[in-house]
Amino acid sequence: MSGKKTNKSKIRNTLIVTGVIAVAALAAYILLFMPMNNVPSWISNIRDAFYASAFYSDFENNFITDNRYTYLLKGLGVTFEVTFFAVLLGIVLGVIVALVRSSYDTLKEELRGFGKGILYFFYKLCGVYLTVIRGTPVVVQLMIIYFVIFASSNNKVMVAVLAFGINSGAYVAEIIRGGIMSIDKGQFEAGRSLGFGYVRTMAFIIIPQAFKTVLPALANEFIVLIKETSVSGYVGLQELTKGGDIIRSRTYSALMPLIAVAIIYLVIVMLFSLLVS
Repeated sequence: MSGKKTNKSKIRNTLIVTGVIAVAALAAYILLFMPMNNVPSWISNIRDAFYASAFYSDFENNFITDNRYTYLLKGLGVTFEVTFFAVLLGIVLGVIVALVRSSYDTLKEELRGFGKGILYFFYKLCGVYLTVIRGTPVVVQLMIIYFVIFASSNNKVMVAVLAFGINSGAYVAEIIRGGIMSIDKGQFEAGRSLGFGYVRTMAFIIIPQAFKTVLPALANEFIVLIKETSVSGYVGLQELTKGGDIIRSRTYSALMPLIAVAIIYLVIVMLFSLLVS
C-alpha cells in the first residue's frame, strides 16, 4: 500500500514540476516575444530591458542567428532515432542471450551428448559477450565499430544503432535472465504437467511472466540509453549533444548551448520517468 502511495506521490511531483516549467516557459514567451498591441507600459519596459540585455544578445547569437536552434532540433531527432532502434536491437539480443544462459542453467542436468555440448558452447560464447561488452566503455565500442569494423561505411546512424544496441543487449540479457530465474520452478512443472515441452513452456508461461517483472527495468534501460547516445559525436554523428557543440563552435559561447542541451535531456528523462512510474 505504501508503495502505491509513493508512486502516486512521485507522479504528482513530476507532473507539478513539468507543469510549472511549461507554464513559466509559455508565460515568458508570451511576455517577451509575442507581438501585442497596446501593451501596458510596465510590460513594454520589461521587453525593452530584456532586448537590451547581454542575456538576450547571447540568446539571439546562439539560437536565432542563422536558425542555429535547428542544430538542436535535428540532433534531438537523431537521438530518438538511434535510441529507438538500439533498444529494439538490444531487446532482441538480450532475449536470445538470456534464453541461452537460463536454458543451460535449467537443462544442464537433463541434457546429454551432442545437444549439451552445443548448448554449453553457446552458453560460454554468451558469457564472453557479456564480459567484453560490460567490461569496456561504450564509447570505445562505438569507435571500434565505426573506425575498424565499418571503416568503409558512411552510415553513422547505422553504426551508432549497432554499437548502442550491442552494448544495451548485454545489460538487457542480465535483466531478462534475472526475471526468468525469479519465476518459481513450479511454473515449469505446471507447464510440463500440461504436456508442454521446454520451448512451449518458456514461450507461453515463463517469458510472459518474466517480461511483466522486468518491464520497469527495461524502461529504465531506455532512459539510460537516451543519455548514452550523447557520445555519438565521437564518430561525427550529429545528435543532440553534438548539435549543441556545433553551436558552441560557431559562437565561441559554451554556456548557453550546453545548458540548453542539459535542459532538453532533463525534460526527456523526467517525462519518460513519469511513464515508467
